[in-house]
Amino acid sequence: MCAWLVTGYDPAQQALTDPRLGKHHSRGNAAWRARASIMPEPQHSQLQVHLLHQDPPRHTAMRRMITDAFAPQRVEELRPRFQEIADALLDRLPDAGRADLVEAFAAHFPFRVLAEVIGLPGEFVARFDRDWGKVVQPVGPEDPGRPAYEARLRGLQQYIADLVVHKRREPGEDLLSRLVAARDSGELGPEELDSMIFQLLVAGQEPVTNQITTALVTLLRHPGHLAALAARPELLPRAVEELLRHDAAFELTTWRFFAEDSELHGTRIPAGDSVIVSLCAANRDDRRFTDADTLDFDRSPNPHLAFGHGIHFCPGAALARAELQIALGSLVRRLPDLRLAVPESELHWIPAVLARGVDHLPVAYGGGEDGTGATGRHGAEPLPAGQPATGCPLHRADSAAC
Repeated sequence: MCAWLVTGYDPAQQALTDPRLGKHHSRGNAAWRARASIMPEPQHSQLQVHLLHQDPPRHTAMRRMITDAFAPQRVEELRPRFQEIADALLDRLPDAGRADLVEAFAAHFPFRVLAEVIGLPGEFVARFDRDWGKVVQPVGPEDPGRPAYEARLRGLQQYIADLVVHKRREPGEDLLSRLVAARDSGELGPEELDSMIFQLLVAGQEPVTNQITTALVTLLRHPGHLAALAARPELLPRAVEELLRHDAAFELTTWRFFAEDSELHGTRIPAGDSVIVSLCAANRDDRRFTDADTLDFDRSPNPHLAFGHGIHFCPGAALARAELQIALGSLVRRLPDLRLAVPESELHWIPAVLARGVDHLPVAYGGGEDGTGATGRHGAEPLPAGQPATGCPLHRADSAAC
């Protein structure tokens, strides 16, 4: 199977809005299906017909069902509640010491926020197993981890089935109840309902968890920026946009397909081959962003593509922005003198291009020895000018490549 990677800002933006490129799996050719359909049946058929894999007009109708829940105005109305959630998590930490910011904060904050937004009942919040989020890291049929992967899928599918039964029995004025009602009225098929809930639970939580950790690592690499953010909270909105541009957890889009052999940026692409857009490469393109490898909180304008572009622009972008602002603002305010508690080389990055982050983030704060031999300092110096924090090798390219 040949996959084609689109890099560079202008080519990426054009591909994301190209009406010839569709997302539905039926467009994939036999070679793509043989390699890409890693999720086994019946889960593939039942959990993979969500918004990311739909084209208009079905995509338009399904997306309309969720947009009100994630509208910027509603997000702003809920912001005080989100801040309460962040503060409650941080209240559990001592005033000074060490903590794993994934376990203590980043693994929990986005999911509790999501529960508020979509109407997930408390009993289902408590029952959710974060390990299910690993289903976005497909495991091949011959991989020794395949049985655990399939067990995650079955567990998550049963959780969704139980949630649908609960919402049908006890409906409320919330997004999940509206989606179940749409299924019962025939507006959604059963697989579409399960897939949309699957997408909300997985895409609505784990990427934000990973983006919090990725942003924190970037700040810890740039102690001057971290100090500026702690001293000037009014920088938060611009800082979050720049952190998303500089190093986003969501590096690549999912696949797109041409219905017939087509030309893309001078390259002939066979029908049904997978076309993937590199968002990280687009966001580090020097032809669009001056000193693209430099972290600059004063960068304006900042039209990054971290949330995609076009009709598949992330519907939860306003929520993710609010979560990142609250999370980072709360952490730098509540945990003074924040620094890594281990050498950066000991951080373990999750090996998934669609959900990149660290699975543990040990930090020290509040003064004293940090465990890396530095006292009262942040855990890493800034990277030299011009050196990308992620080592992304694609940020200069500008064409489709096989």
